[in-house]
Amino acid sequence: MNLDLTEEQELLRSTVRDFARERIAPIAEELDREHRFPYDLVRELAELGLMGMTIPEDYGGAGADTVSYALAVEELTRVDSSVAITVAAHHSLGTLPIYYYGTEEQKREWIPQLASGEKLAAFGLTEPDAGSDAGAARTRAELCDGGWVVNGSKMFITNAGTAITACVTITAVTGDGEISNLIIPNGTPGYEIAPPMQKLGWRASDTRELAFRDVRVPEENLLGSRGQGFRQFLEILDGGRISVSAMGVGLAQGAYDLAAKYAQERQQFGKPIAKFQAVQFALADMATEIEAGRNMVIKAAWLKDQGRPFAKEAAMAKLYTGELSHRAANAALQIHGGYGFMDEFAISRLYRDQKILEIGEGTNEVQRMVIAKHLGL
Repeated sequence: MNLDLTEEQELLRSTVRDFARERIAPIAEELDREHRFPYDLVRELAELGLMGMTIPEDYGGAGADTVSYALAVEELTRVDSSVAITVAAHHSLGTLPIYYYGTEEQKREWIPQLASGEKLAAFGLTEPDAGSDAGAARTRAELCDGGWVVNGSKMFITNAGTAITACVTITAVTGDGEISNLIIPNGTPGYEIAPPMQKLGWRASDTRELAFRDVRVPEENLLGSRGQGFRQFLEILDGGRISVSAMGVGLAQGAYDLAAKYAQERQQFGKPIAKFQAVQFALADMATEIEAGRNMVIKAAWLKDQGRPFAKEAAMAKLYTGELSHRAANAALQIHGGYGFMDEFAISRLYRDQKILEIGEGTNEVQRMVIAKHLGL
């Protein structure tokens, strides 16, 4: 068993870490405060090859493995979750469905511009009345005169409304008990994108409600076979959980970094608070859990790269790192004391950003359902 990263993986991690510290960290608080989408950073991330990491080079991607992708997402989240989720949602949810299930014509039309980062993509699954019960979708698509006519709505969709978004792939009911996926280009008549939603965290990411009113797209915009949408989005969510679990590790690591630095600087009772055993124990617990969580994420990513089943491990990693990041952010803010409650301290932003990691890509409760199913319970 070799737990060492390859030279390429180590280089990637250090490159993304440096970029996050030098380019993202100085403006993360400003982006959060102004609820401003980071267009300039997205362009620079695209130049680094991070917007289509696991897409083969033939389609304009970087051809990296999933372990490398998870490492990159972790390093971005260590500094700013809004930037990280922009990359993760675009890649795992927006681009990969088209790459996995699209025809060669669909891939050639969409993937190069998405993998290069020239354009962004989104995935529309959640609806106002279909969250954890994603199979209860009410958005409908009817085949009429050689095209699909779509009516319905989607909720909490990431990256759907930016100025550089090309398309959204949505789930829709296409028959009795039948769900399919369709590609809806931005700008299609009847496709309405609401203003950005106001959120507790991830304030610099783009989150929208979408409405479809007699939206008509060509019949060939069907993604994969008709009626395969449910299976497709379950597979996409399995992979997406690796992204979000990497975010959980990254946020926990970022919280630890802030707490450890502060504890060595903050003086109370005549010495740095890092000298007190209570603070040392809190940091030791954080570091231990982060190490465990990171290994879970890398294992799930490695299994995916080996072409082996990974759904159970991805769900376990998502559950564990979501709860780990909660504990870490809470402990780190406690170490900061009253200063941690102030917005000028970065830990307050990490604390707000954390909660969605226990909700998005399947709540903690859904993860336990998925794990139980894989355990044969």
